[in-house]
Amino acid sequence: MTEDHSFNHSDWSPGELRGALEAAGVALWSWHVDSDDLLMDSHGYTLWGVTKAEPLTFERLSDKIHPADRDRVRAAFAATRAVVGPYETDFRIIVGPDVRWISARGRGSDAGIKDRKMTGIFLDVTGRKNAEGSHELLAGEMSHRVKNLLAIAAGLTQITSRSSDSVQAMTQRLTSRLTALGRAHDLLRPLPNGQGNAALLGDIFTVLLAPYDDEGAFAGRIRVAVPRLGVGETAATGLALVIHELATNAMKYGALSVAEGTLDVSGTISGDTVDIQWSERGGPDVVKPDGPGGYGNKLLHRTLAGHLGGTLDYDWSKDGLLVKLHIDGGRLSS
Repeated sequence: MTEDHSFNHSDWSPGELRGALEAAGVALWSWHVDSDDLLMDSHGYTLWGVTKAEPLTFERLSDKIHPADRDRVRAAFAATRAVVGPYETDFRIIVGPDVRWISARGRGSDAGIKDRKMTGIFLDVTGRKNAEGSHELLAGEMSHRVKNLLAIAAGLTQITSRSSDSVQAMTQRLTSRLTALGRAHDLLRPLPNGQGNAALLGDIFTVLLAPYDDEGAFAGRIRVAVPRLGVGETAATGLALVIHELATNAMKYGALSVAEGTLDVSGTISGDTVDIQWSERGGPDVVKPDGPGGYGNKLLHRTLAGHLGGTLDYDWSKDGLLVKLHIDGGRLSS
């Protein structure tokens, strides 16, 4: 015969039962349905932030419930007399400056109420509720990011198709642009001390320009020296597009198209504006293009105006192209 090692509640001593309840953070309560008198153990008084100086009623305890949950909780407790079996309801209470989440659990039905009293427990579930809220916030943020990236990808596909003369050229340009977005997305991480919520300005430039420099962004022909500023998610994706377009043009027509060419990226802060200078030297002779420019140029202006609240100016010097980016500092951190 198999020996039964289980035991009933009657096998617990009062001290053992009390210790188990305290370890679980459980508060016991008893509610007299007719008189509205409410009894709790000492942990219950601590949990709700009330004293034993005056008789406790459910109505008095209800004053501690968050106003947004109060009517719902009162209705739920009143309805428990008609509920057969166990029930549970979660709600917020206000204790001083803090908001706590409480789970009230018990067993209802008129037939099971002894002497018109109901009993149950209060459990502090603030940690679980905060974790659930964080998960929901993260899920919403991820959904927002994915939708934004899909919208940008759709726009890039349309623009690239118009400016490409072959499927192969479109594939190469679109792949490069999407890869640039992916690299910027990899940089999106929290920064300390209020520096922004995505990446550092210098990190974005060096990471995105590194593929164009065999020796690395700092050691080779590409040099980056910009202010230490945090860049937000929206600005980071827009800035990645701008950098990629400028780098692609430099590789095809400018300083990066020859081994001797160099690129210097520098920056300064003037009031609420961040000024970035993109300076190419040592490449082929610079020729100012005729007309307003192609779709790449339109993409630059749209992105700067839409994502970064900025503008750009070209200096078509024979010695090398100089591009000046003027970016709204407030938009840069968004």
